[in-house]
Amino acid sequence: MRWINYDSKLALLLVLLLSVSTRIKASSEDGEFNQCEHIVKKWASSSLDSEINKDKHILRDLLYFLHVPRTGGRTYYYCFLKRLYANSSECPRSYDRLRLDPRKPDCRLLVTHDDYSVMSKLPKEKTSVVTILRDPIDRVFSTYEFSVEVAARFLVHPNLTSALRMTGRLRAKTRGGVSTLDIWPWKYLVPWMREDLFSRREARRRKGWPSIYSDDPYDMEDVVMPLHKYINDPIAQEIIHNGATYQIAGLTNNSYLAESHEVRHCIQKYQPLGEYVLDVAKKRLDNMLYVGLTENHRESATMFANVVGAQAISKFAGSNSRKGLVANSIPGQSSLIPDIDPDSNYHLSNSTYPKPGKFSSTDTVEATNEDMTTRKLMEGYETCISSLRSTQSQRRANSLKNIRPANFTKEARRRISKVLLQEITSLNYLDVELYKYAQGIFANQQQYAMPTKVGEENLVNMFKKPYGAPSWSVLSISLSIFLFLLFIILYLNARRRISKIKL
Repeated sequence: MRWINYDSKLALLLVLLLSVSTRIKASSEDGEFNQCEHIVKKWASSSLDSEINKDKHILRDLLYFLHVPRTGGRTYYYCFLKRLYANSSECPRSYDRLRLDPRKPDCRLLVTHDDYSVMSKLPKEKTSVVTILRDPIDRVFSTYEFSVEVAARFLVHPNLTSALRMTGRLRAKTRGGVSTLDIWPWKYLVPWMREDLFSRREARRRKGWPSIYSDDPYDMEDVVMPLHKYINDPIAQEIIHNGATYQIAGLTNNSYLAESHEVRHCIQKYQPLGEYVLDVAKKRLDNMLYVGLTENHRESATMFANVVGAQAISKFAGSNSRKGLVANSIPGQSSLIPDIDPDSNYHLSNSTYPKPGKFSSTDTVEATNEDMTTRKLMEGYETCISSLRSTQSQRRANSLKNIRPANFTKEARRRISKVLLQEITSLNYLDVELYKYAQGIFANQQQYAMPTKVGEENLVNMFKKPYGAPSWSVLSISLSIFLFLLFIILYLNARRRISKIKL
């Protein structure tokens, strides 16, 4: 009996200890959540307070293009902005691995993957911000594919050591140049994928190069990291998922804000806190001069020409600042970002953002003429983007030859399982909501962006009109139709009365 009594007391003691431990743990978790909530709220409050209320529809002295990766921003840079701004007008170190210095006199254009926190280095009251967003699922696919594409270029070397040695030599030869490996987020994603590709190739070599039976490039484990493993890796969690929201909020791992890592960590640990970040990102989209959508490519490009291009033309025309309007030549010369590839056939002729192969110099001359219009700007854009896409397509094909039979196609994307698509959607819950919000902004922009050349004054008057408010011309026409119909009704009623009296 004593042993039974002793065992009962011991069991009761263990239950009490477990209960106390559970309460302490719960209390500790509550304390961590409360602390995180305080940190995120404090950041969100200060971020919203720092926003400047101004007429966002006016192009200011400095244009900051916040380039969210894999949204098509490079085409805007080469085919629009380099026709509107001279090389000398660009802020130094755009796309560079080094912290930029925007204090250059007459710095008018900043195009960079730096997140919104760079605004802390800029004169906010003189800066207009533009960006492009993409469907989050498609952006994850594109990020995965581009990471593999760039990493695969290194497979021309027998091993990783040889590739790294060659890269070092090329860097020494091209001092001042910037490689894809220097640009966020590729400076993290490409080395990761490069090491993985070499590892898988070496494993296949040791096995005697077994045949590949899979026809799914997104799940070809012997050749490349499968997509389902890629999206669940800590690196992807840190950099890719909800990347657009973090970039616009200024909270990437490339942020200028000291508290960015702590805030991001809290959000990743406690998802409900993401709403604060989403609110900040939405507010910043509201305050931007232009928000484009990759999926609405044609409409976005036309709107950019009418809203940003037209104001740039008007702003620089007939003034000393006119020299800021495309004195530079064909897109992609002196300001090209050299891409240091492991293949010597590439590194001297290609860039991270390859220049168009066929772009008539007359297009550039047109840009400097006093009669430059948005229509001419769009015509030049169409020529430029066609050539740019051709160059990129060829380069992609050459790169993917190194990982045959893996080949990323639209058809292969369509075969991705619904389960995996749902997982990507869930992992990017903030970006999904932000993209929906951006679609609303885009619809409003479309409604009021004029399809003809507009001056700055006309653009101001156009956008100062409250959303949904009809113009006087519409009201006048509507009133005339109403009065005409009223006259017909009264006339017919009068005829009927006269007919009755006669009877």
